[in-house]
Amino acid sequence: MDLNQLETFLAVAEERSFSRAALRLHRTQPAISQVIRKLEASVGETLFDRSARDGSLTAAGELLREYALRLLALRREASSALDELKSLERGHLQLAANEYTCMYLLPVMDAFRREFPQVHVNVHRMLASRIPEELNLRSFEIGVVSFRPDPAQFRTIAVYGDSLALIASPTHALAKAGRISITELGREDFIAHNVTSPLRRKVIETFQRFRTPLNMRIELPTIEAIKRFVAMGNGVALVPNLTVARELETGDLVRIKVDELEFRRVLRLVHRRQTPLSYAAQAFLRAVRTLAQTQGPPFYYQVERQG
Repeated sequence: MDLNQLETFLAVAEERSFSRAALRLHRTQPAISQVIRKLEASVGETLFDRSARDGSLTAAGELLREYALRLLALRREASSALDELKSLERGHLQLAANEYTCMYLLPVMDAFRREFPQVHVNVHRMLASRIPEELNLRSFEIGVVSFRPDPAQFRTIAVYGDSLALIASPTHALAKAGRISITELGREDFIAHNVTSPLRRKVIETFQRFRTPLNMRIELPTIEAIKRFVAMGNGVALVPNLTVARELETGDLVRIKVDELEFRRVLRLVHRRQTPLSYAAQAFLRAVRTLAQTQGPPFYYQVERQG
């Protein structure tokens, strides 16, 4: 049986007449009769008492009527839910970011949630290196990374330009220097992030190239812990500028420019090329584009070419 057959069955049952059901459904009476015969054949039961003139249902017909009403109600509910999903009155958005790139997501999520408050947003925290693999497993729809994964598999959109910042407490001896050389950092204690990353390797290689000691006396598991520890007056640290924007504005930390460590980073949104995005994910990308147009640099929106 299918839902169209059940719809015809209910029309006959409600009208108590094949001819009136045909008029209601804008079909011929023979067509209605054929649908009912096929439905009876599929369920193996007679549904209407042909000996009665009022279109009475048999016991099997009464039982099927209850289920048909529920099934058609579920169809209406499903159709309504799909309409709500399309209009973003409901839905889920699954994203992924690490501790650093999650900071980029906050202003975008704020704008998105103001426009679509009924959409549930879930940000999975994971190492950036794992994001392409998890995208292939369909654990989420969009990830935020600072590198470009295989362009044949993934579409990337450059959305934010960031830099590396040397930070210190306002009371630190270098706080008022403004700009220094990397060779002046050989005696400083660095508070380091103990998560291995391409950026960490690049910093170590740069200190080696300039024959300058890199004294990583303390290693902490989160950028937030590093910021607080440095603000207490414990050494200096190299962190993405995005992660300390608020502290630099409030004066809790100061940034000291080091020409040799002016590393630029591009944050990208990434998703699978061969998988259509949900309505919620499409709306999220529109929010990203709007934010870039409104705010300007360091926010931007540039779809990167595949080749």
